[in-house]
Amino acid sequence: QVQLVESGGGLVEAGGSLRLSCAASGHTFSNYAMAWFRQAPGKEDEFVAFINWYSDEYAYYGDFVKGRFTISRDNAKNTVYLQMNNLKYEDTANYFCATCYSADYYLRSNYKCWGQGTQVTVSS
Repeated sequence: QVQLVESGGGLVEAGGSLRLSCAASGHTFSNYAMAWFRQAPGKEDEFVAFINWYSDEYAYYGDFVKGRFTISRDNAKNTVYLQMNNLKYEDTANYFCATCYSADYYLRSNYKCWGQGTQVTVSS
């Protein structure tokens, strides 16, 4: 059974940075693509970033990211990261990592395995 545990969230001032981590277990991590989604209060889930299993070169981001976030993975540590820079108030949300996906990488419904989330709060 796949288990995902996020960490690294917290309170940060606008313009600051955070690095989220997602530690995976229960499957061969290096064989799976990974993604981050977020959910803000009163809003629908939003695709943040995706990284393919075989190369960091194949990474994709939500339109709102605009070069501020970077997804990466360390297969030796079974961990995927989300480096978030120049954070904005509107980035405040609960951030989830996900795997076990099929078809379109940007659709939440295509992922079967989820972590519990880590809260990111950006003060203005």
